[in-house]
Amino acid sequence: MPKVTVFDMAGKNVGEMELSDSVFAIKPNTAAMHAMVISYLANRRQGTQSTLTRAEVRGGGRKPWRQKGTGHARQGSTRAPHWRHGGVALGPKPRSYRFSLNKKYRRLAIKSAFSSKVAGGEFIIVDNITTDEFKTKNMIAMLTALNAEGKALIVTPAADIKVIKSAANIPGVKTSGVNALSVYDILNCGKLVIAKEAVQKLEEVYAQ
Repeated sequence: MPKVTVFDMAGKNVGEMELSDSVFAIKPNTAAMHAMVISYLANRRQGTQSTLTRAEVRGGGRKPWRQKGTGHARQGSTRAPHWRHGGVALGPKPRSYRFSLNKKYRRLAIKSAFSSKVAGGEFIIVDNITTDEFKTKNMIAMLTALNAEGKALIVTPAADIKVIKSAANIPGVKTSGVNALSVYDILNCGKLVIAKEAVQKLEEVYAQ
């Protein structure tokens, strides 16, 4: 079992924690992580883009000239795609980009993401992440003490409004409850700062 140092919010070493091999020490599956990131980004797309076809563009009901005898190519409408102000041929229409992966693959992806962070020394455990007031400087002080400036993901056992609001204005810093973690957020951060209780909850869910 890998051992990771546990810090307090002031950056002081307060002990060690053994992590589950089946969650935090597997061989990362790059394909699974890639698939989860693509799925996450695709599912975020609104898919509301739309263009007008020749049937939807206003006007163009009258034939512009007679069929024969003008020397021009025959035309049926001024709203055909090759006309100025005409409709768009094969343009985008509202659609869903969503796709899902099976549960086993999703679990493999998130365990691979955690394992890659632990192996890279980017997994920081804090005994308790909390703040008594809405103070951005409290979160900045914690990240500075933990050497986690820049892009960081702060993970708490549950959504903590004071932690969320206190970290909201720090560039590159994102917060998440343990139940809302995504592979994209884990891989996209430089340092993963996680509460000890949140680690225990992850092991309860994914160590099975």
